[in-house]
Amino acid sequence: MKHIKSLRIAFFGTTNFAAWHLYTLVYFSIHQVIAIFTQEKQASKNKYFLSLYDMAKKHNIAFFQSSFLSISEIIYIVKKLNVDLIIVVSYGLILPEEILNIPRLGCINVHGSLLPRWRGPAPIQRALEYGDVVTGITIIRMDLGVDTGDILHVMPCNILPKDTSYTLSNRLAKMGSIMLLQVLDQLILETYTLTPQDLTHATYAHKLTKQEARIDWQLSAIQLERCIRAFNPWPISYFLIKNCRIRVWGAEVGDRNTMDHCHYSLASMLPGTILSINSYGIYVVTGSGVLILTVLQISGKKRTLIRDLLNAYKEWFIPNSILE
Repeated sequence: MKHIKSLRIAFFGTTNFAAWHLYTLVYFSIHQVIAIFTQEKQASKNKYFLSLYDMAKKHNIAFFQSSFLSISEIIYIVKKLNVDLIIVVSYGLILPEEILNIPRLGCINVHGSLLPRWRGPAPIQRALEYGDVVTGITIIRMDLGVDTGDILHVMPCNILPKDTSYTLSNRLAKMGSIMLLQVLDQLILETYTLTPQDLTHATYAHKLTKQEARIDWQLSAIQLERCIRAFNPWPISYFLIKNCRIRVWGAEVGDRNTMDHCHYSLASMLPGTILSINSYGIYVVTGSGVLILTVLQISGKKRTLIRDLLNAYKEWFIPNSILE
């Protein structure tokens, strides 16, 4: 029987999601991470969390910011490193064929969805935005397409009703890190199987933009609540009052009780109309249903529960006034 041998690995990743996986490789595996390639150098803002850059510095791992390198320079560096495998996690750039062909064991990618659903750069956010109830992690052997390679390992994960991109991403990162170690063992022992993706279920998760974050009150309350969770922690849903940006960190869809206590016909009210306010929330008419805003952040201030916000800003949220 083959023994598990230590692999020489080059790691390509950019986000916190990637950093989770690097952390697991560095602290909980026998493998050597020889180099880290990232799109942008990010030092950690959280004292409990090491970014890719922090880990490279702490463990003396060669660190390359790929935005400063040409493809030919990256190819030259990877060849010189003599790595067995390239691992790609939330890197943000497509690797050309010349790089895919360099390592002895090829290149694998850890992706935050059940491929082929939500290929592309924002799988976690789009799953939330579209109301999916299940997502997961897929590890693939990379080919020339965008997240089109054969599947090495897949694991589903339920999406909870209150999940944001932040909470769901953290849960998936923990799952993906454990799965990654299992797949590395399978690659070394040659016990893996490759399953082609079913193209009939392919969807694409477009990159998020700041423009999307502006709330369109014509959308339904259900859709807006999903967007608010999907765009947390970036780019954060917002609306404007007096040219001031109000970020929305928490919201709920009004239930049947909300409608029953309403003295007006919602159908006759313009989307964006403030229906009522109380210490729990600000009730806003949408294209379909009522959205209850529960946690807001006025530009330059901290995020605040509505009962505290109304102490200072009640005159901004007058019932029957219309939000932009």
